[in-house]
Amino acid sequence: MKKLSLAVATGLYSGYFPIVPGSVGTIPAWIIAWFLPTGWMIMTAVAVVTTIISVWSAGAAEKYLGHDSKSIVIDEWAGMFIAVIGLPHNLVVFLGAFVLFRFFDVIKPFPSGYCERWPRGWGITFDDVFAGLYANLFTWGAILALYKLEWFGFETIFQAG
Repeated sequence: MKKLSLAVATGLYSGYFPIVPGSVGTIPAWIIAWFLPTGWMIMTAVAVVTTIISVWSAGAAEKYLGHDSKSIVIDEWAGMFIAVIGLPHNLVVFLGAFVLFRFFDVIKPFPSGYCERWPRGWGITFDDVFAGLYANLFTWGAILALYKLEWFGFETIFQAG
């Protein structure tokens, strides 16, 4: 059970990268999200299942790696999947969601910082759940703002050709 919890909690070992393991460990989730079929129901299901798995595996792995070890990145996977729920399948949009997710994961706006104090896998996971929610909302805000600018004659990154 130790090997399984460590493999899952470290995002199939991507969390062991020596430099910025949280960001590097998020990349596999971003790639998976990019290649999943589009649609909010599929991504929501993936996010919920990953969140449940994260609570379990992060809680189990912290016994070996310490509480909220930088190597534990399954929580970043859950947050990244939340960050892209329902977004248009567009490379710039997905990159923006990634950057915003990492930003909110680092600054930890309320209630993210509060959630970190929760015990075991709950605290490890739910600060990233909220970072994902913030990233999703802010990405949608950016999309709507850029479309509004288009109404006034500005080109946007979403315009074809």
